[in-house]
Amino acid sequence: MSDFDTLQRDWLAHLGHERRLSPKTLEAYGRDLNQFRAFLDEHLGASPDLKAVAALKPADLRAFLGQRRRDGAGNRTLMRQLAALRSLARFGERDGRLSAAAFAATRGPRLGKGLPRPLDARAAAAVTKADSRIGEDRPDWVLARDAAVLSLLYGSGLRISEALGLKRAQAPASSGDALTVLGKGGKTRMVPVLPVVVDAVAQYLAQCPWRLEPDGPLFVGVKGGPLSPRIIQLAVEGLRGSLGLPGSATPHALRHSFATHLLGRGGDLRAIQELLGHASLSTTQVYTRIDSSRLLAAYDAAHPRAR
Repeated sequence: MSDFDTLQRDWLAHLGHERRLSPKTLEAYGRDLNQFRAFLDEHLGASPDLKAVAALKPADLRAFLGQRRRDGAGNRTLMRQLAALRSLARFGERDGRLSAAAFAATRGPRLGKGLPRPLDARAAAAVTKADSRIGEDRPDWVLARDAAVLSLLYGSGLRISEALGLKRAQAPASSGDALTVLGKGGKTRMVPVLPVVVDAVAQYLAQCPWRLEPDGPLFVGVKGGPLSPRIIQLAVEGLRGSLGLPGSATPHALRHSFATHLLGRGGDLRAIQELLGHASLSTTQVYTRIDSSRLLAAYDAAHPRAR
């Protein structure tokens, strides 16, 4: 193991144990570094050590990003990879093993400031109803299951991974119940559960043909195993045609709808931040831009002096 391998190992351990990043994030960072290593093997003509990495210039790092772009990586992927390399360099710099100057001086690609695209309230409600899929060649309990999952996304603002990570013992049993959700970075939060969501989960449980153990998954597939997120994504894709929904209609759009509709009804931004589990308020503030853009569009359409 080279000294660069040792630094990489120590950095990932630091992120996992002290920063408590999720296993998926650590896996992504590990892939980023492996791709960087493969590039340096070819770029330098030898397996890199810390001395060689410390001698890199911003031009070398831009060459790496250029190669990744030619391989099909998008701007967000490139920004994540550059962020990973900067974090590694800062970690090595703290104990004198590496210099972060070249990494800090390298500019990444610009990201477009696209807004989340929520559904309107009527469409979001329709997506969460099992009746919207009557006629599909699917068992009734599967339709009830999908409706329960989608109800949690829209009614409680969950990510799909959070909903599918719930245990049977966590199923809300009555109105006013709250869920303890395990979110990104291993952080937990409390979210309210609406009566309509309680009913949707109860209908699924009443029809589910599988015995669900208390410490097992709440939502299962047709063979009784953990439910794949792809199944829920396909369910929403099918609803696009039957309900006339836009291509932006996805399970995650229901989470956007949750936040946007709360804000539009006067919800407090800080409270919405806590409900969504955002670490930074700036992440939640993007929904204020959506609300403002709708107000301006309504103004332009209705005010007699706007034309």
